[in-house]
Amino acid sequence: MEINLKDKVAIVTGAGRGIGNSIARTLAAEGAVVIITDIRTDLLDTVKADWDANNWRGAQHIADVRSPDACKELIAKIVAEFGRVDILVNNAGVSISGPIETMTEAAWDANLDINLKGTFLMCQAVIPVMKAQRSGSILNAASFAAIIPSIGSAPYAASKAGVHYFTRVLAGELGPWDVTVNCYSPGMIPTEINHFTERPEDVQSNLLDTLTLRRWGDPQDVANLICFLASDLARYITGTMVDVSGGKLATQIPKFAYENP
Repeated sequence: MEINLKDKVAIVTGAGRGIGNSIARTLAAEGAVVIITDIRTDLLDTVKADWDANNWRGAQHIADVRSPDACKELIAKIVAEFGRVDILVNNAGVSISGPIETMTEAAWDANLDINLKGTFLMCQAVIPVMKAQRSGSILNAASFAAIIPSIGSAPYAASKAGVHYFTRVLAGELGPWDVTVNCYSPGMIPTEINHFTERPEDVQSNLLDTLTLRRWGDPQDVANLICFLASDLARYITGTMVDVSGGKLATQIPKFAYENP
């Protein structure tokens, strides 16, 4: 089987760095026209240089997914320039954590506004386009925190659990137009948000002990999944959440398999 994304028009939000950037690069390398959004001009400048060096097609736009007007304007610009939107990857997100007792309202709002409301607003803006096309693939970033949350991560976990059920409802609403909607849940993938590999060795070892595949994941692992879900190979998959966590807590104590092989 061959994943064919040639000439598909894709949007990846928050793709100036990290997992989003890997997703965008992989889509571009597979022939897609990739529009990257971020709120940082410096990151978009780096992306543009990368795209130019690889002769990839696409564009870069400053966009704040918390703004309904910004989301609508972005989609309008992309349709005006490229004629359609085939793939939307709602990757933009933040994780501001802490105990519930001392959590500020601003921290709570940041998680919900970007992770959940931003996903809603981008989807809402692209729905008329995909319905008119009678095709499209929407992929929303959930998290393993939507499956099993961590202490101190209440607003983040709440936002990502919300993404999961939002995804299921939207899949139901867009099924008649042959638009698929899925979400993905990265787990132990070191990023600038979680700083996994910057933690003390004993802490890292304890984290790895929770994994069936006892190694850190790579952003490319998520990007490969996105390419599949965005392709026609996955046209009968919708309304689901895919766990990309190396089998985190697939069994109660995964480390036993490594202690007693």
